[in-house]
Amino acid sequence: MTGADGLHGTGAVLVATGLTKTYRHSFRPGRRPAPVLRGVDLELAAGEVVGLVGENGSGKSTLMKILVGELAADAGTVIRGGRLGYCPQQPVVYERLTCDEHFELFGHAYGMPTQSERASRAALYTALGFGRYAATRADRLSGGTLSKLNLALALLADPDALLLDEPYAGFDFDTYLKFWQLVAERRQANRAVLIISHFVTDAERFDRIVELRDGQAVPP
Repeated sequence: MTGADGLHGTGAVLVATGLTKTYRHSFRPGRRPAPVLRGVDLELAAGEVVGLVGENGSGKSTLMKILVGELAADAGTVIRGGRLGYCPQQPVVYERLTCDEHFELFGHAYGMPTQSERASRAALYTALGFGRYAATRADRLSGGTLSKLNLALALLADPDALLLDEPYAGFDFDTYLKFWQLVAERRQANRAVLIISHFVTDAERFDRIVELRDGQAVPP
């Protein structure tokens, strides 16, 4: 289920219930299936910032891909109550397109009016400090600047829920602080943010933290 009817009046922008996922190793006959998610429940409310933590291989990225619809769950439901912005761990870009061309392409995909897309683009260039690379092709960007573009594309359409998979990998400290300023602005605008994070020092920046452990979402 992906419709929003079930969220009316709840204050939630995304609700996942009973999500399960097992990877079957078809390329290795005789190997047992590997359960990753075993009935995960997760709710994301408007105006909150939630951290998603867990050991390597605990299923954090798998869960996020299911939440945004990139990957199908074996069972369970996801109800999305608005527009989602998704920043995957590995940037999904077109090597021969410039930063400007990426914004134009994604703006068109989001159905944004040209003026709105350009205004949002300009604001994101300023907020993340990479406007000087507007005409630079993606294959000529440094890893840090590519991460900025990846994040900016997720933010472009002002999504109701922003889902970020280790978004600040490759950021210098100044950009790291800018990132958290953007997150604070999302909270103030009553937008929801879900962040996969491995930094314990980030704990105070979240409204709450959810840990994936033994295939389920639990308090840390």
